[in-house]
Amino acid sequence: MEQCILVIEDNPDISRVVQYELEQAGFEALTAADGISGLTLAREEHPDLVILDLGLPDLDGAEVTRRLRKNSSMPIIILTAMDALDRKVALLEAGADDYLTKPFYPEELVARVKVQLRHQQHGDVIRVGDMEIHPQKRLCYFKGHEVRLSPREFDLLTFLARQPGRVYSRAEIEREVWSGDLPSNSNVVDVHMANMRSKLRDLDGYGLIRTVRGIGYALKTP
Repeated sequence: MEQCILVIEDNPDISRVVQYELEQAGFEALTAADGISGLTLAREEHPDLVILDLGLPDLDGAEVTRRLRKNSSMPIIILTAMDALDRKVALLEAGADDYLTKPFYPEELVARVKVQLRHQQHGDVIRVGDMEIHPQKRLCYFKGHEVRLSPREFDLLTFLARQPGRVYSRAEIEREVWSGDLPSNSNVVDVHMANMRSKLRDLDGYGLIRTVRGIGYALKTP
């Protein structure tokens, strides 16, 4: 079965090019020219991934991201003409998984789509102490309670959980979870770690993620 990609982009030329490249790569591609139409298609068609332009005529792309996140954990790739790091970090915090700055190469966008979908591949249940991760269902539980993670947070926690106790450097984490595509001196890894800690803290699991000063992060062993 073809995986379905929803492209929310108001520029018809860009939309056509992206749709063509996705279809050439073997995906089904749906398009929407504004945020409301995009949200409607996402609700009705349940795409596997969304490519979202920030400069939409009706809703801000960040708002569309937040609305998509209320009902789905599918990956979201942002297309933006803005190159400011703080803006990109804000988009990731809103629930986006990746971003690409305009102008971009369609081939690179398709490659990033494949990376995001690959992160959702099936796997065995991972158990670390009171935590249980189901990669196939993309669910995480701590002490029997569901931990509601964004797709990127889920990938990050799963990466740490596959070898609990091992300390991973930020460079290793960026290479594996972000495919090495973060800007230099980015604090995106730290932001995501802080977000995960906050969610785990609500379930009495704040200390589960260990910071090793000057090196990186590790998941504590039982």
